[in-house]
Amino acid sequence: MSLPETYDSPVSLAIIGGTGISRLDGFKSVASLNITTPWGSPSSPVIILETPSGAPVAFISRHGLYHEYTPSEVPSRANIAALRSIGVRTIIAFSAVGSLREEIPPRDFVIPTQIIDRTKGIRPATFFDGGIVAHVGFSDPFDERVGKIVKASEGALEGGAKIHEGKTLVCMEGPQFSTRAESKMYRSWGGDIINMSVLPESKLAREAEIHYAMICMATDYDCFRDDAPPVNVPEVLAHMAANAVNAQRLIGALLIELVKEEHVDLLSGEALKESSKWAICTKPEGISKEAKEKLGFLFPEWSL
Repeated sequence: MSLPETYDSPVSLAIIGGTGISRLDGFKSVASLNITTPWGSPSSPVIILETPSGAPVAFISRHGLYHEYTPSEVPSRANIAALRSIGVRTIIAFSAVGSLREEIPPRDFVIPTQIIDRTKGIRPATFFDGGIVAHVGFSDPFDERVGKIVKASEGALEGGAKIHEGKTLVCMEGPQFSTRAESKMYRSWGGDIINMSVLPESKLAREAEIHYAMICMATDYDCFRDDAPPVNVPEVLAHMAANAVNAQRLIGALLIELVKEEHVDLLSGEALKESSKWAICTKPEGISKEAKEKLGFLFPEWSL
């Protein structure tokens, strides 16, 4: 059955599905939005679902409906801009990761608090270019409050899986996996897990004044162990299948919790309101017409 292509109410919460999570089960789908932004089209239609209480939640598949986008090709600016345009102010993103620590086994989940950037500058990483400059703060990339809510939902996981907190996520370019030398180097830097997707997604969310948290699902040990064979796709896929089941359970618990009245301020994005506006360095008379038009889509409440 085809879904309506419009949804009239604002949607304040979104889930970005990573590898292994291309849809959400157990919730009623009420709309499928094809949104065009000044930065192109998102990687998938934005699906609007309703929780048991009737609260709307947006879902987007980061790598496309058929996993056709490499991490470097994901249209992150379009994804984030599309979500903000429908009212999203809090994002929970999911991602498969490799573990750089023995104490984080495959099938455990991780809430990172810091990022080490090992991408190579080929991914468009800001909304503020083409005639406008802003330097937005990014010292703490993830929303602590959302992270605590995720940790409190650990009981939803099955099979003895745990949620680790306070970890550092290394983001590499890919799509190939690391060399052993790189893996050992990341460990020496303090890296705990590694993926290819948190950047620029998390930076763009911060620029868009959206609270952002990532839930990382360990699929393998990275190749730092000399006594173990390197990571391989069949192994990753097996762990990914188990993680997907637990991710669906965790999402269900989170969506029921986050839409409660006590989290209204979080879902309104109040803490980040106008944080990017005051980071603009360009004088008003120097802002290009193109930049104004693009940012007008992202921040219709601003006057530049």
